[in-house]
Amino acid sequence: MVHAERAALIDDLTRLADERWEQRSLCEGWTVHDVVAHLVDSARTTRLGFVAGLVRARFDFDLQNARGVQRERGASPQETLERLRQVASRRSTPPAPLDSRLVEEVVHGEDIRRPLGLTRTYPQEAVVRALRLQVRTPASFGGAKELAARLQLRASDAGLSIGDGPQASGTALALLLAVSGRRVALDELDGPGVATLAAA
Repeated sequence: MVHAERAALIDDLTRLADERWEQRSLCEGWTVHDVVAHLVDSARTTRLGFVAGLVRARFDFDLQNARGVQRERGASPQETLERLRQVASRRSTPPAPLDSRLVEEVVHGEDIRRPLGLTRTYPQEAVVRALRLQVRTPASFGGAKELAARLQLRASDAGLSIGDGPQASGTALALLLAVSGRRVALDELDGPGVATLAAA
C-alpha cells in the first residue's frame, strides 16, 4: 500500500509544472517541494539512521525533519522528483510501527494535493489503518492519542467508531487529517466534537 501511494503521488507530480512546486502546502512553513523532499528523506530512513539523526539534532524532531528536507531537496523540482522515484520501492523504516508509513504517505499526499486542487481516492484500508495508528500515538511522537481520548471519532464511510465523548463524524480521510492537525478538514466534519478538534 505504501508503494502504491508513492507511485500515485509520483504520477500526479510528473504532470505538475515546476512553478507549482512552490505552492504552500498544508504543512506549516513548507512548500509542496519541501514536502516531497521530506517524503524522500522519510523513505530513505532506516532504524539506525533515524536514531543517529535524532541524536545529532539533540532530540529535536523538527530540526531533524528540516535537515532531511534540506538534504533531499534537489536543485530543481525534477531532480527531487527523480529522487522520489529512486526510493519509491524502498522498504526501510524508522523505529516506528509499519503503519506510520501509511500516515506519512496519505497525510502528506493530501498536504501536497489539496493546495494544488488535486484529488485522490485512497484505498480505505490504508486510511483506516493510518487513522487507527494516529489515535494510538502520543502527540510527542506526532500522533493524537491525548486529543482522541476526549472524543468519539466516527468514520461514516468505514463503519468505524473510535473512543467516547463528543462525536466528530465524517470520512475516515477527513478524520485522519483533522487529528493530524490539518484544519482544512474541519469543514468536512459534523458533530459537537468538531469544536474540540478546532480548539486543539
